Amino acid sequence: MASSTAGTTGWLRGRVKAVTSGDCLVIMALTSSKPGPPPEKTITLSSLMAPKLARRGGIDEPFAWESREFLRKLCIGKEVTFKTDYTVSSIGRDFGSVFLGDKNVAMLVVSQGWAKVREQPSQPKQGQQKIEASPFIAELLQLEEQAKTQGLGRWSKVPGAAEASIRNLPPSAIGDPSKLDAMSLLNANKGKPMEAIVEQVRDGSTIRVYLLPEFQFVQVFVAGIQAPSVGKRPFTTEIVPEPEIPSDKTNGDISAEPRAPLTSAQRIAASAVSPNETVPDPFALEAKYFTEIRVLNRDVRIVLEGVDKFSNLIGSVYYPDGDSAKDLALELVEHGYAKYVEWSANMMEEEPKRRLKTAELQAKKTKLRLWTNYMPPATNSKPIHNQNFTGKVVEVVSGDCVIVADDSIPYGSPLAERRVNLSSIRCPKMGNPRREEKPAPYAREAKEFLRTRLIGRQVSVQMEYSRKISPADGAAVANGPTDSRIMDFGSVFLAAPSKAEGDDAATPASSASQQAGVNVAELVVARGFGSVIRHRDFEERSSYYDALLSAESRATAGKKGMHSSKEPPVMHITDLTTASAKKARDFLPFLHRSRRIPAVVEYVLSGHRFKLLVPKETCSIAFSFSGVRCPGRDEPYSDEAIALMRRRIMQRDVEIEVETVDRTGTFLGSLWESRTNMAIALVEAGLAKYTSFAGSDRIPDAHLLEQAEKNAKKQKLKIWEKYVEGEEVPNGVPTDTKQKEVLKVVVTEVLEGGKFYVQTVADQNISSIQQQLASLNLQEAPLIGAFNPKKGDIVLAQFSADNSWNRAMIANAPRGPVESSKDKFEVFYIDYGNQEVVPYSSLRPLDTSVSSTPGLAQLCSLAYLKVPTLTQDHGEEAAEFLSEYTLSKEFSAMIEERDFSGGKVKGQGTGPVLLVTLVAANEEISINAAMLQEGLARLEKKKKFDTKDRKAALDNLEKFQEEAQVNRRGKWQYGHYDSEEEEIVPPVKKGAGKR
Repeated sequence: MASSTAGTTGWLRGRVKAVTSGDCLVIMALTSSKPGPPPEKTITLSSLMAPKLARRGGIDEPFAWESREFLRKLCIGKEVTFKTDYTVSSIGRDFGSVFLGDKNVAMLVVSQGWAKVREQPSQPKQGQQKIEASPFIAELLQLEEQAKTQGLGRWSKVPGAAEASIRNLPPSAIGDPSKLDAMSLLNANKGKPMEAIVEQVRDGSTIRVYLLPEFQFVQVFVAGIQAPSVGKRPFTTEIVPEPEIPSDKTNGDISAEPRAPLTSAQRIAASAVSPNETVPDPFALEAKYFTEIRVLNRDVRIVLEGVDKFSNLIGSVYYPDGDSAKDLALELVEHGYAKYVEWSANMMEEEPKRRLKTAELQAKKTKLRLWTNYMPPATNSKPIHNQNFTGKVVEVVSGDCVIVADDSIPYGSPLAERRVNLSSIRCPKMGNPRREEKPAPYAREAKEFLRTRLIGRQVSVQMEYSRKISPADGAAVANGPTDSRIMDFGSVFLAAPSKAEGDDAATPASSASQQAGVNVAELVVARGFGSVIRHRDFEERSSYYDALLSAESRATAGKKGMHSSKEPPVMHITDLTTASAKKARDFLPFLHRSRRIPAVVEYVLSGHRFKLLVPKETCSIAFSFSGVRCPGRDEPYSDEAIALMRRRIMQRDVEIEVETVDRTGTFLGSLWESRTNMAIALVEAGLAKYTSFAGSDRIPDAHLLEQAEKNAKKQKLKIWEKYVEGEEVPNGVPTDTKQKEVLKVVVTEVLEGGKFYVQTVADQNISSIQQQLASLNLQEAPLIGAFNPKKGDIVLAQFSADNSWNRAMIANAPRGPVESSKDKFEVFYIDYGNQEVVPYSSLRPLDTSVSSTPGLAQLCSLAYLKVPTLTQDHGEEAAEFLSEYTLSKEFSAMIEERDFSGGKVKGQGTGPVLLVTLVAANEEISINAAMLQEGLARLEKKKKFDTKDRKAALDNLEKFQEEAQVNRRGKWQYGHYDSEEEEIVPPVKKGAGKR
């Protein structure tokens, strides 16, 4: 036993675990040096005799129950100090003194009249052993006299008090449980909390209790869970009625009964034990102890849930914890001491059932106790960590998918917009008009519900998991790219809900989501526009899954949306964007009827061209600004113009005025959002030009467009940055120069001193392809004959350096069909630029959805330089220098020129080569200049018709070449070249056998 005063005094400290009668306590240690439950000791209060509770077939002694209850309520769960005064070995009992704080428990019992003090004979009878006594015997006798005088407890002087104190016990409480009608008891009390006192804990999830006030003694299996079995052990105590012992027998006398008396409840528990011993399951004893210290001999509330086929009662058990009550089943599962079981959980309400399931999942994730060796099943979802962000919603793709512009990424960047699929819910599909797929019932309503609440609103996003989606999966992205396989899921929260969301806002049960705002997924589900996905056991899910299930239950009960018995609404929309130009012209009179028509921007096709929905005419149209043109695709500022329009009008309610329709079926006119002419906003930002043409006088606000363009030119904004007054510049770009593009890149492979491959940093395709490849299951090699890759095919190849799988092009293959798994194939890794020979066993076929994305490796060359090849002098030094200073490092690559001499199709070392200037962060000079400085390259010759930019660049680099010449570095070690003629090296013939 744990002790703070043990030693020479013999006093120990412990906690009262159980009270078996009015004079007997079970005390357990406060701490233990051994694993498992702490040791415990049964102490009978010295020199006291409390009235005995009923045994099998018997009745209580007067005041026996009140005596036990007084001591139970006084001491159960309390910390006490105790000492063994004496032991009677013949009956195996320890008698002692117990202190609750500074109060002697025996004195408190006697003072209230709940036990009598054993009398001490003046002279022991001949042959009788001396009787031990409490060290406080004198005080106890004095308190007993006072209690008798006052008529307290068992000394009551009220007529009939003794008879009234004897409980009228039903058969189940006196050893005959067979007469208990479990079904009738359930029918009379189902769902009602019943007061009870726990008399025994059989195992962590099975208890035996007195149901008050009738004192039915029943066994209750805790609903929804199963704790480990504690096993069985031989029971040596005789299960027979013991002879009645006169009440004046002395407590502790050797001539008294041979063992402690068993109550009826204890006898029933003992009778159920088999004589065959079995070993306890792992954590069984710990689970039993966990339950004992919380409910044994405690007042609990039991809600009966059902009865099994053996007439065993199934119920939920709640025990007090301060001012609240705790669910024993939930506590056991949360601490890893019990498992969730479906058969009894199905008897419970949905809410507690969900809590148990969630608690078990969390215990499995943390591998807690019972789940120490748990191996989760394979899943196609992976958690996403530390990717929370805030931003504005720019597009609603469907009822369960939105696009949010991240506040932390610069305005106008394509990377700013992030697609977020709402976690753990599924809405009806929007379909695809180009494949003649119509929207599913309530798909439009779900999308419109989100559009009216989210577009342009500030939200916070908590990214939660990514998932590999197969084409047959119902959660595929609506209107998304066909090659999308990895989707990111998260919870989206509206920080400041509007009044319109009052009925759909989170309920008090979902307080977790209220901390971040209103959970958008919960809004959708509560309106009946989506269903909650029933995840597999270990599949990643929303952090607010319980709240979503609760919202779905409310929508189902209210028969909202998808759960309604009414026919779903039908809306027929004529899509003129896919129809003929003639059909579009036929609609022009209808669009001319009203000067301004309400519309919704469905998609931004370019900075000045959009797809609009006109609800009044139930049609979708292609619409373009009259007299305003933005830079075309791949031209400078094209993406920025699109980004501006997406931020300002994407899926917004707008007004349009249609003037005419062009030969392609695109309607021309003006568009206003919140009374702002968006064409003027585009021109003012320097992202579009106003083009005067015949009839432009019919354009509303034409004079404002002219003034906006003048202001943009004056401030040299965007496309006008190089504008010179009086000089007409197409799209604001001078004829003798180009707007240079700068990319953030990482060098992935160096071919030689001047040529290398790069990947663009933060390219969305990179992470998408990496996630898709990481999610593939590539355990078994393909069967020979079933897969015969040919030259030029895109496949998966296992890179020998790290055994990773990557996309690769077959550069060279054996002739004829594959004969052995060791057949060699030369492959080119299209995402990195390196090349190697691998065996057939390291190849796998690649899904076309992944192979269709062009290779991510871009071939580059250092601009303005002539670098020796590997076969020339200093060629290997140049390659080593470039590798050492660039491989796997990030650079800014300014594109000086594009070389199309190799063709326009990207492949193995072909396609346009980018001539770039490489500059690393925090470096004063470029890699181009460093190569010249080390004498590992030379400048290209100046030409008569060079542009100003090229001449300036060559002049700037010339000083670094001169430095190498002066210091005779690299190729200048033998002096300065007087001739400017280029070194011409004949091409190596293939027949020569050299690379």
